[in-house]
Amino acid sequence: MKSQETIDPVTSETIPTKMKAWEIIKPGSINSETSPLRFTTKPVPTPNRGEVLVKVITCGVCHTDLHVTEGDLPVHKEDLTPGHEIVGRVVKNGPETSRFKLGDRIGIPWLRWTCGVCEYCRAGRENLCPNSRYTGWDHDGGYAEYTTVPEGFAYRIPARFDSATAAPLLCAGIIGYRAFERANVPAGGRLGLYGFGGSAHLTAQIAMKQGIEVHVLTRGKDARKFALQLGAASARGAYDLPPVKLDSAINYTPVGDIVPKALEALKPGGTLAMAGIHSTDIPQLSYPEHIFHEKNLTSVESNTRRDGEAFLTLADRLDIIHPEITEYPLAKADDALRYLSHGDIKGACVLRVSEG
Repeated sequence: MKSQETIDPVTSETIPTKMKAWEIIKPGSINSETSPLRFTTKPVPTPNRGEVLVKVITCGVCHTDLHVTEGDLPVHKEDLTPGHEIVGRVVKNGPETSRFKLGDRIGIPWLRWTCGVCEYCRAGRENLCPNSRYTGWDHDGGYAEYTTVPEGFAYRIPARFDSATAAPLLCAGIIGYRAFERANVPAGGRLGLYGFGGSAHLTAQIAMKQGIEVHVLTRGKDARKFALQLGAASARGAYDLPPVKLDSAINYTPVGDIVPKALEALKPGGTLAMAGIHSTDIPQLSYPEHIFHEKNLTSVESNTRRDGEAFLTLADRLDIIHPEITEYPLAKADDALRYLSHGDIKGACVLRVSEG
């Protein structure tokens, strides 16, 4: 008997068995002569129980992709396809799925799966689940024409956002939102943002729309200029002190020696939140200079699905998020990562994989 063909519900074309995708050959510097990535052909994945197959429209290029590609994070999967800010259309439902219809546009984030039974999951803190798995680290991600996702960990994309604009919201936006919450910024307070890439430029918009004064500290001259264009009160070098003392700060950089400077910039009782998944070591801190006066140092680990839903609802209802996008074709994903590695980007980079 001839096997039943799978048909794309939008184009009415047969879904292929092979696809174009990037994979990590061996982690290493994206700027080396021998690239850690290769553009190749891989089988189109089959959705397992509870999963849907997604035809990728866009995929954001996140700094975490760079950490995975360059080996800052340990290898969780050989020949991995990176990418976890994915917008696409459901083209096939796996067994025991019912949440999405064929053709629905959905978002696939960094958090792919949690166990649901550990003490953290039961307490509503699934971002701390010790058994958690991640898109573009434990499982192939969106630097490809197709990928899969457990339906319970995908998001519906608000109609307000086109697919390129929506992609950075799925990690840069959600993680920025959680970092903003963790930083305990008081109403009408002053917030410092260290680093000003995809996540920070979205957080700045959340803060300024709520009457918070934003001060940006970052190494890139173009990024500082962009921060001022968005409405930041000041923009200085990453190791400079801001012109005023800060109520709160968020460190988006993977650089530990910024931490003492950021703590020094805080008012008594202020909070510094570390937003990255990776950081170099933090140098020795001075208790009276950096910690005393009830200053707080905290971190952000992934996000809960509740964070994601809250952030996307906020972005949709208040129309406060306007990502600045630089598009690359899928075949130029390595160029996008090189650009990101230079640390002086304007907004966020997004791969255009298909139309939709």
